[in-house]
Amino acid sequence: MLKIFTQWILVLLTTLGAAGCASLPDTDALIAHHSTQEANFETARGPVSARQNAAILASLQRKSGDLDILEKQMALEQAISDSPLVLGNKVSLLQDGAATYAAMFGAIRQARDHINLETYIIEDDATGDDFATLLLAAQARGVQVNLIYDSVGGINTPKAFFDRLTKAGIAVLEFNPINPLTAKGPWELNSRDHRKLLIVDGRSVILGGINISNVYASGSFLKRAHKPPPAGVMWRDTDLKIEGPVVAEFQKLFLQTWEKQKAPKLAAKNYFPKLTPQGNDIVRAIGSTPDDPFSLIYLTLISAIGNAEKTVHLTNAYFVPDVQLLKALKDAAARGVQVQLILPSKSDSELVFHAGRAHYAELLAGGVQIYERQGALLHAKTAVIDGVWSTVGSTNLDWRSFLDNDEVNAVVLGREFAAQMQAMHQQDLDASQRITPQAWAKRPLQFKLKEWMAQHWGRLL
Repeated sequence: MLKIFTQWILVLLTTLGAAGCASLPDTDALIAHHSTQEANFETARGPVSARQNAAILASLQRKSGDLDILEKQMALEQAISDSPLVLGNKVSLLQDGAATYAAMFGAIRQARDHINLETYIIEDDATGDDFATLLLAAQARGVQVNLIYDSVGGINTPKAFFDRLTKAGIAVLEFNPINPLTAKGPWELNSRDHRKLLIVDGRSVILGGINISNVYASGSFLKRAHKPPPAGVMWRDTDLKIEGPVVAEFQKLFLQTWEKQKAPKLAAKNYFPKLTPQGNDIVRAIGSTPDDPFSLIYLTLISAIGNAEKTVHLTNAYFVPDVQLLKALKDAAARGVQVQLILPSKSDSELVFHAGRAHYAELLAGGVQIYERQGALLHAKTAVIDGVWSTVGSTNLDWRSFLDNDEVNAVVLGREFAAQMQAMHQQDLDASQRITPQAWAKRPLQFKLKEWMAQHWGRLL
């Protein structure tokens, strides 16, 4: 009962706090302002020359055909973000928890210098214990382990779990503590760390939507149900493993978070080793925080949709769009772009689920195709556009991710990786049920009432 009461208090406080939050940016104005910028590339040795830059763009043009969206998107991202387009990376697509945890466990076992782990949720269950055992073993062999977990995401994890890690020398940081007496700066309950990052030796990073939990699921604490899925129902999620020069950009994001939280200084380790090319993938690391003037992830997604010429394929767990995202999707469909949304058929939050469904009728009328994933609880946050622009990360399509959370995504440019993303999208599509305008109009009245009530909470979700 105490935990339930605490959670409702958190909801109330967050509701009050959200009233004074910033609004989403005018995307049209920002995109127009930056549309004349040029895209620039970097390697492990730093920025390339103007001649090399032009050659890279020409090569991409030859390989990818009509590259209008890619050129525009690269230019916009270059203008609004300090994080560069980095060449020479190897990106591996990880589907669901088993593959992701296997990659994470392997990376932790191979660590020789340091492990930086940032997660929204780390639970005191079998999966959490597996991670704790591996992290303790790494610390014991001289690898410095640094852990950031979110205070709200870890609300059900006992203090003893973290004390065990701390006593062994692991540096543990509780992000924006719920208890105002333990906060080292302003008490910002509404600001949460929703990122999922594992960086090993500054050479590899694993990121995406998967938390450390037997069900590897999360949302904001307004969404968190703290209960397992129905028997036999699995969680559907996506992560990436990236090796190469861009790892340094994700490392910067982790260290910035540690510093922003006014945590004790980290042990001296080789956080930025000399990196060499590991593959041929072009990657940009994009992080967003409530401290930013606007969400870089939100703006780049809106721009990518706005520049799309053929396809916009989005898969997302929590869909509570604002007016601009709705417009971007409908405008793309109106100009002949195939816009497909794969959304959950069930959720760990009934409120968020129905708030998203409240927009179905408008989107369907605008020509957007909507599918609901069957047989699994969808938790992935991915996009692939025109077969050249892909993103995987922690960001949901809701107000909380765009305004209130620390989030992180990887943007991967090029057709080879996009083909893998498209194949994954098709697999999910094959396991989904299409929502038609005719069928949607005949949905039960009780659903319509729930949608009407839920949509008024949209800004808080």
